[in-house]
Amino acid sequence: MEGSPDTSTLIPQMRFGKIDDLKSRVIAAADAARKFLFSQQDEQGFWCGELEADTTLESDYILLHTLLGTGSAERMSKAARYVLKNQNDDGGWSLYAGGLSNVSATVKAYFGLKLAGYPQEHPALVKARERIFQLGGVTAINTFTKIYLCFFGQYDYDAVPAIPPEIVLFPKWFWFNIYEISAWSRAILVPLSIAYAKKPFKKIPAERGIDELFPAGQQHTSMHLKWDAKLISWRNFFLVLDRLTHWMERVHVRPLRSIALRAAEKWMLERFEMSDGLGAIYPAMMNAIIALRCLGYSVDDPQFIRAMDEFEALGIEDEETFRMQPCKSPVWDTAYALFALGESGVPAIEPRMVAAAEWILQKQVTHKGDWSVKNPKAAPGGWYFEFNNEFYPDVDDTAMVNLGLSQVEHPNGRYQHETVQRATDWVLSMQCKNGGFASFDKDNDRMVFQHIPFADHNAMLDPPTVDITGRVLEMLAAYGYSSDEVAVKRAIKFIKHEQEPDGSWFGRWGVNYVYGTMQVLRGLQSMGMDYHEPCIQHGAEWLRSIQNPDGGWGETCGSYDDATIKGIGPSTPSQTAWAVLGLLAASDTRSDSVARGVAYLLRTQKKDGSWDEPVFTGTGFPRVFYLKYHMYRQYFPLLALTTYAKVLTGSPEVSVLDPTLNAGI
Repeated sequence: MEGSPDTSTLIPQMRFGKIDDLKSRVIAAADAARKFLFSQQDEQGFWCGELEADTTLESDYILLHTLLGTGSAERMSKAARYVLKNQNDDGGWSLYAGGLSNVSATVKAYFGLKLAGYPQEHPALVKARERIFQLGGVTAINTFTKIYLCFFGQYDYDAVPAIPPEIVLFPKWFWFNIYEISAWSRAILVPLSIAYAKKPFKKIPAERGIDELFPAGQQHTSMHLKWDAKLISWRNFFLVLDRLTHWMERVHVRPLRSIALRAAEKWMLERFEMSDGLGAIYPAMMNAIIALRCLGYSVDDPQFIRAMDEFEALGIEDEETFRMQPCKSPVWDTAYALFALGESGVPAIEPRMVAAAEWILQKQVTHKGDWSVKNPKAAPGGWYFEFNNEFYPDVDDTAMVNLGLSQVEHPNGRYQHETVQRATDWVLSMQCKNGGFASFDKDNDRMVFQHIPFADHNAMLDPPTVDITGRVLEMLAAYGYSSDEVAVKRAIKFIKHEQEPDGSWFGRWGVNYVYGTMQVLRGLQSMGMDYHEPCIQHGAEWLRSIQNPDGGWGETCGSYDDATIKGIGPSTPSQTAWAVLGLLAASDTRSDSVARGVAYLLRTQKKDGSWDEPVFTGTGFPRVFYLKYHMYRQYFPLLALTTYAKVLTGSPEVSVLDPTLNAGI
């Protein structure tokens, strides 16, 4: 690439020990990356890159404003253009860049375009219609899509999984209650249960509907959920309950309905406070807006106005298109930027680092949230992902913030120390029974609930994961905890138990096994585990075995659907950085694999010190929802290059080439 160093001789130099030129190239690339990362810092001190998702968000945006009769016609037209822009060649729409067409995403896009005024004869819709039939038709879509279609009379309310608001009344000690499902499912389902109870209906012109997707007509199409072939199964058990609930709806046997609606409304309104919308995530925010209108709130009610303003704030508009973010990631991006910059040698007292620390320290949670239901004795102290989301701090963000703060010296050292200690105590209190750490809740792992009919978004639960557990180990080590601690021993035991037969580890929050393996190896290294341990070398060997011919690493989101393609995909800067970091954590410092990975990062770096990355490497809900963090391609390569530079120099510090950084300017 023009303007980048020539890496054609990197491998021979590494092989014969001539590393001087390589060292200068790596340090120069890290310096350029560091400068670029600082250029992205907000004047308030934080970093927040765009968070990109699939087109279901834009389709839902059109649907929401059509349902409520609100919104800007121009924005809806731009959102439709954005949807069209992302149509696959086969006529469908996928859940991530380069992915296979997905039936739910395609039906949403089709309906969104129809609502935006596109006729069914439009070439894009003709192709989409054919693809929908190939993918199984409308009845193959997920529950949330079906319910949204019901709002417009395009699907039968009696055929969708029941989501009665009475679930909010189930006591916390009951086998099933809303605190036994994941935090994000809770925030999505409670307002949706209000909509299910009220069953809103918006009549639309026939030409805006999707009757053509029912060749035999809705009356002659079986929309009901299919029973399991095995007579006695959890799916059939929950389907019996579902049909019983529907029967009670039809005959109006709902003695607790008014009480349940009031409880659901109260629950929802309480979580509007100190948050950028319910759960600060797109689906919950959208459902909350619909729920407010179902409950009779007018469009000029302060609660509705606030909810809509927070929802619209997720949008990004340009001259031609309008797109929505699923949420915003300032705490996460700031924590990682701080950590990468600190590891790269930026002084701990550098003003821009201190400004970031000051911003993030003020974001610590000081109130108890949903997490306290299963962890009542712990004091608050975590961090959330977004700008404001007081009810939903998570372990992963909290551990990462602590790691970021380990690279900074705030002028008020006692304030920083006490804040970090509260966070550490909170994280340790969230350890699950099996020794692992989950994201938002503790012991949220009753896997049977995945068979509930409305759980087809594949994210009903929040079980412990190795990627978060590995990060927690790294964080604990940064603050002096050792492998002798009981909590650490339990976490390591959990990690060892979860290793795949081929040596890899599953990545729940990043795509996928490359991410999980890196996180585990860094966690184990930080705790001083001997790198000769079989589990560590097995993991490192797996990483080496999946390296691409170009020297990089890549893995597509498809590995969540098909484990046979784990670790396979076009090389990306973030995933290459993960693999390099994982190998370095396993003490692989001199192999061709590491040198070729570093060479890939050097070769693909742009003149301004940044990298491009067109694919999605972040995970929302495996198999259902994926994310493209626009800053992953910036701070992960910086971290990998500087970690490697420390190996080359034999020093825990990396020289900062830019003298203005040392001067604190």
